[in-house]
Amino acid sequence: MRRRYRIGLLVTLVILILGSFAFIFLSGILNDTATGKPLSYTFSVVNVYPHDKNAFTQGLVFDDGILYEGTGIEGESTLRRVELETGKVLQSVNLSSQFFGEGITVFEGKIVQLTWKSHKGFVYDKNSFELLSEFSYTTEGWGITHDGSRLIMSDGTATLHFLNPETFEEVGTVEVYDNDHPVTRLNELEYIQDEVYANIWTEEKIAIINPQTGQVKGWINLSGLRDWENLYAGDVLNGIAYDTTEDRLFVTGKLWSLLFQIELIPA
Repeated sequence: MRRRYRIGLLVTLVILILGSFAFIFLSGILNDTATGKPLSYTFSVVNVYPHDKNAFTQGLVFDDGILYEGTGIEGESTLRRVELETGKVLQSVNLSSQFFGEGITVFEGKIVQLTWKSHKGFVYDKNSFELLSEFSYTTEGWGITHDGSRLIMSDGTATLHFLNPETFEEVGTVEVYDNDHPVTRLNELEYIQDEVYANIWTEEKIAIINPQTGQVKGWINLSGLRDWENLYAGDVLNGIAYDTTEDRLFVTGKLWSLLFQIELIPA
């Protein structure tokens, strides 16, 4: 009986200890959520794909099994359809030499592409790449995505601009912040499960943003991803794409020879 009592007491102690650790862990998560403190994530690499080393990546989208990519630099800016598995450029159109291409998004069978300082955007047919129309905006153009009803645009500041996808008129803005501090240099954007993922220009991290409030809900630390390649200082992280069908997240950078499928890991 004494032995059974000791075993029972030991089991009880183990359960209490494990329960305490679980309580502390969950309390930390709940406390971070309640106080607005962003969650932290690292990553694991799931797959690696070839990417054109000459592509100065400004925008990246995955749609119907195909990557669409917008590249920059005056005289070299393009819109491309790319095969994921091989990195082969299947179709491409060049922008006029005065334009520095920026972010892209696919919306209702059309591709919307921004330019940097020209205050001009372009709308293409997704299949033929035929230029359908142009539109203007007063800010710089950096990244663009959409939430199903509005276009969401960044301009290098802490502001996200919401645009009517038919008229391209601004219908609202939100300031992005981490607690009480503005988060600037918002670059390439991707809308993923009701949140906006944003590259921060020159930094190896992605902000996860609540588009309703502007609050940063999480940070993805991608330090170490550059170690896969021999990169120069200007070859910064830029490019986020999401496969809604298979729940796959892709990232790459300017002049990177690789594109990565990653999985987020709570830090």
